[in-house]
Amino acid sequence: MHHTRVTPTAALLLVIPPLLWAANAVVGRLVSAMVSPMTLNLLRWSIAFVLLLPLAAPVLHPGSALWPSWRRFMGLSLLAIGGYNALLYLALNTSTPINVTLVGSITPVWMLLIGRLFFGKPISPRQWLGAAMSILGVMLVLSRGQLDVLLQVRLVPGDLYILMASAAWAYYSWMLVHPTSEPSSIRSNWSAFLMAQIALGLVWSALFAGGEWALGLGRFTPSWPLAAALLFIALGPALLAYRAWGAGVSRAGPSVAGFFINLTPLFTAVLSGLFLGETPHGYHALAFALIVGGIVVSSRR
Repeated sequence: MHHTRVTPTAALLLVIPPLLWAANAVVGRLVSAMVSPMTLNLLRWSIAFVLLLPLAAPVLHPGSALWPSWRRFMGLSLLAIGGYNALLYLALNTSTPINVTLVGSITPVWMLLIGRLFFGKPISPRQWLGAAMSILGVMLVLSRGQLDVLLQVRLVPGDLYILMASAAWAYYSWMLVHPTSEPSSIRSNWSAFLMAQIALGLVWSALFAGGEWALGLGRFTPSWPLAAALLFIALGPALLAYRAWGAGVSRAGPSVAGFFINLTPLFTAVLSGLFLGETPHGYHALAFALIVGGIVVSSRR
């Protein structure tokens, strides 16, 4: 049984990604008129690839341990770098950020179910209770503390994309910790491990972006603000967040880590307040307490 007590280090590592992903959503919305979703994803990971190259170039050499395990890394990169991000940006094309975050708050449940179905991990009553508290906290943020706002939510095709995206992310997180065939030389070196995923993830990202342009849906208007935004989402939400997430999941386990994702809508609300001039409210504090309470309850043994 995986020991799931959350240490302060693991908690810090797992708080960084939702904060950066919330910033990613805000920045992604700011540049959406300048660049189409799949092209944004491809540019973001291409820049991340270049930034990581000085640290991790050897993993790409012909004799590297990556190539015998290429199928494994193609799978990881399809779920996370190609699939999750592509589906997320697609979802934002037809759905509102509120819907996307609300549907995405199902992630802890996906984590528990996928762990049970595919990795033989039992689910405790405490974990179900934690999941319920966490989702309640997200609903509180998104309904702005008013029930009638939630009752007006209408599901659209984008919400199906985000359901698929959160399932892909949950499976990816389990693959990260499950005993694997990865060579230890890559697994023990964070930059090599991330580079292996990004390099093969670029294959998926390029395929999806190519499809977007082939369908006449591509758009790209270069500008300095867009360049700055791309540099930020490559450094923060891509490199730093993925590094922290991998390290955090390996310490706390996927079931517990899944709950931290529900801090994303809360951080999104706070960042929107800072950058779009909306003030935080009392229900944000209550939601934060519920989401954190869910993390604490579920991680107790």
